[in-house]
Amino acid sequence: MRRLIRTVEQAAIGAALPLLRRLDPERAHGLGLVGLQCLRPLWPRPAPRRALALDCAGLHFEHPLGLAAGFDKNADYLDALGALGFSHVEIGTVTPRPQPGNLRPRMFRLSAERALVNRMGFNNKGAEYVASRLERRAYQGIVGISIGKNADTPIERAGDDYLAVFRRLFSYADYFAVNVSSPNTARLRELQDRSALERVVGPLVEARTEFVRRGSRRVPIFVKIAPDLDAEALDRLADQIPALAVDGVIATNTSNRLQPFDAALPPGITGGLSGAPLHAKSIAAITRLRARLPRDFPIVGVGGIFDARSALATLAAGANLIQVYTGFAYRGPILVEEILDALERREGDGGG
Repeated sequence: MRRLIRTVEQAAIGAALPLLRRLDPERAHGLGLVGLQCLRPLWPRPAPRRALALDCAGLHFEHPLGLAAGFDKNADYLDALGALGFSHVEIGTVTPRPQPGNLRPRMFRLSAERALVNRMGFNNKGAEYVASRLERRAYQGIVGISIGKNADTPIERAGDDYLAVFRRLFSYADYFAVNVSSPNTARLRELQDRSALERVVGPLVEARTEFVRRGSRRVPIFVKIAPDLDAEALDRLADQIPALAVDGVIATNTSNRLQPFDAALPPGITGGLSGAPLHAKSIAAITRLRARLPRDFPIVGVGGIFDARSALATLAAGANLIQVYTGFAYRGPILVEEILDALERREGDGGG
């Protein structure tokens, strides 16, 4: 019966995806999430993949595969997405106050390249709303929360925004992702510089220490970086990040280098490129970081994972965990099962 339900579910989603691709990408994304939420009660959660379980950053993951931030910004669809079998779902990016983001259209599909370009601008309903959603969550997997600053907060005061969201959502997070690498908030990537990153992360670490002193559990902190950093900048980050007392790095965010794909976009459009063209950049960044970081320092690999082969390549480059976004938007839940099946086969072959 379980197999039959899953087969019917996959057939329904498979039939819906070509129709959704005819719509504006942001509208298709919203309708797809509503559809998933409606279908969720009809299917059982996939059986655990016990052979794939792992511990990372002090957390226990059912397997390495999760959903990246940006897919569910406000935790409105957390239970539905979690039911598809992800070991972890990263929500957000969440800012202290609600904000509408950039004007539409702000998401563009590059079908031939299996890519998306977005200039969303941290559109979200704010930390208070997200807290109200997380209070009612049924999903039992790992929940990460990506945090950022409001667009109208001066860059010099960005740390105040990160700290405000961190404090408000601390009791709901299994880990935090400090997003200092989105290309769609003005000057945000300046926060990857050494002194600026210290001003953002330092207060978060101090606040965590105080929460733990008062009896709370220790919540890991990850820093999410851009794929457009050169080798020297990656080396500096690799040397700096462990000293900041954070627990891991997420590599990578979207790329603001749109050539040669900008010809397929409306004139003057800027934003972040995600999808298959990003895979090589993500792999290069992960490889460089793994060579420089302590051997046991966690890396979450994101970028261009469209199939089992690219998922395995990201892990082979040195990632401990992996996340999908654009590949999942294009291929749906079948991508999750394909990757997990490949990981199980690899374990059966002795991990080679």
